[in-house]
Amino acid sequence: MSRNVLRLFWISLLLVSACAPGKVELPSFPGGDIRSAIAEKKAVTDMEATFSITFEKADTAMHGDGALTIADTGDLDLRVYSLGFLAMELTSRDGVVRSKPPLDAKRKTMLTVGLKDCIFWWNMEGFSVDEDGDAYIIRNRERTVWVDKMSFLPVRQVVHLAEGKDLRISYQNPVKMNGRWVQSQIRIEYVPYAVSLTVNSLGVRPAGAVCVYCSL
Repeated sequence: MSRNVLRLFWISLLLVSACAPGKVELPSFPGGDIRSAIAEKKAVTDMEATFSITFEKADTAMHGDGALTIADTGDLDLRVYSLGFLAMELTSRDGVVRSKPPLDAKRKTMLTVGLKDCIFWWNMEGFSVDEDGDAYIIRNRERTVWVDKMSFLPVRQVVHLAEGKDLRISYQNPVKMNGRWVQSQIRIEYVPYAVSLTVNSLGVRPAGAVCVYCSL
């Protein structure tokens, strides 16, 4: 190998090393108790978020930007904008859902039950806890959630709906926002529809005590 070629090799190696992304240091609660973590998370009752959103059906997709305020009761206000214009508005109050433009039942379920359960994944009663490799499995009659053992971040979830139908949720790409770890990419699937969210900001309003384990 000539001296010039060797020099170019080392320069390229240094450039690659300099441009390589740093390793993300995830939150870690070794030896933490998942039941205690869930109990603490229940102090969080209201959230607000902004995100990029993609609606999918078969080979079609619609992109936009969303703003959401949501309570653990399921009450929510969702607005979706496309090219700066309001493209969709949806509200849920005490189980009564209204939307402009009108949406079919599956889309409403995905944007109400799906959003509530994907965000407030810890809001479960009468659950059991099992272990499967690197994950805790938190389960009751309505839902099954897989939570990473080290980070206490959800990995995936299945919401068991009526008539044996399932709504599926997956999470990835943890980032730290405002001192809080968040799964910034969320996908909700309810065949034949899917919604993908990329969270840009998240605001949490805890009720009472500070939550040690509050992450999505």
